[in-house]
Amino acid sequence: MTTTLQTQCCIVGGGPAGMMLGFLLARAGVKTVLLEKHADFLRDFRGDTVHPSTLNVMDELGLLDEFLKLPHQKVSRFGAQFGEERVQVADFSHLPVRAPYIAMMPQWDFLDFLADSGKRHPAFTLLMNAEADGLIEEGDKVVGVRATVDGKSQEIRADLVVGADGRRSTVRESAGFRVNVLGAPMDVLWFRMTHKPSDTAETMGRFDTGSILVMLDRGDYWQCAFIIAKGSADRLKAAGIEPFRIRIAQLMPFLADRVHELATVDDLKLLTVGVERLEKWWRPGVLCIGDAAHTMSPIGGVGVNIAVQDAVAASNILAAPLREGRLADSDLAAVQARRMWPVKATQAIQVFLQNRMIAPTLAGTRPLRPPWPVRMLNRFPLLRRLPARVMGMGVQPEHVKTTPV
Repeated sequence: MTTTLQTQCCIVGGGPAGMMLGFLLARAGVKTVLLEKHADFLRDFRGDTVHPSTLNVMDELGLLDEFLKLPHQKVSRFGAQFGEERVQVADFSHLPVRAPYIAMMPQWDFLDFLADSGKRHPAFTLLMNAEADGLIEEGDKVVGVRATVDGKSQEIRADLVVGADGRRSTVRESAGFRVNVLGAPMDVLWFRMTHKPSDTAETMGRFDTGSILVMLDRGDYWQCAFIIAKGSADRLKAAGIEPFRIRIAQLMPFLADRVHELATVDDLKLLTVGVERLEKWWRPGVLCIGDAAHTMSPIGGVGVNIAVQDAVAASNILAAPLREGRLADSDLAAVQARRMWPVKATQAIQVFLQNRMIAPTLAGTRPLRPPWPVRMLNRFPLLRRLPARVMGMGVQPEHVKTTPV
């Protein structure tokens, strides 16, 4: 038998966008049901970078001190190496916020923290093992979600359904939204290497002929991203793990004594990179945010933080209309209008860097030296504040305007 649940907002997807929106709406007195299809949040190689913009949101909510008690590493600067030339790219320490750094934290800790914060509010309901199967429509309006919760069929009727269920969004597909694909010339292989006490603690990237390696300090291990040409993962894995070990040792010689930790190619986890966005994020009764509305490149690690900014903007605009039962299409349009420009601007920057730096490096067609704007960052340290501002705070930071009830 199918059971029915009535609420004001049903959010599909318990990632950063969905969890932050669910918490903020419930905090503002909106009855909110959040569906997360897994039993927990324990999945490796998700976005683990909590940028200053997100830390500032936590500060505005009065949660920053409690949040920073969770295990994390601080990244105040980001450097890169082109061939044998090292440059400093970004310095976050001058940002005008309480936490002027990137906090490297497992995403499951971040999501658990938001879930626990949401559960303090009676309007918040989190359903785990709850997978959306499709939308419920009456006429041209979406009025709820059909879901499987703990193996049982359930209907969640809602004034608004929010799709925050990622790049393979069930909500997006069921709503029939059209996707504009901007493209990406690369994919990413994620893996881990031991971080020894004698290692540098600097987060860094290495550009070399045909190869790019990014290393993120995670305390006792390095989270490594090896950038490869789009579609080349099968060929690379078919060659076996030994050529890969040799290449990593060449790029970062201090890792040579531990590349054996990569036992087989199964230790390399593929992230298929895409840059895309919806033409229209909403229709009556349904709205998409986060990766469901726009997939970002991993350049800058901004995906999680753009999703959080979507959630803050959506809660600012939608909380009162939802709580008071007067939600209109114009409110949904206002969310897209507010967030489309920063999404377009960020994606434009990412696509420019993909085409001018990433693709030529992977193809081996550009000289192995920093581009002239990067060389200027090295020559004039004050300029490092600009990429830090764009990467750390985004082109349009959002601020919490709702109040708890």
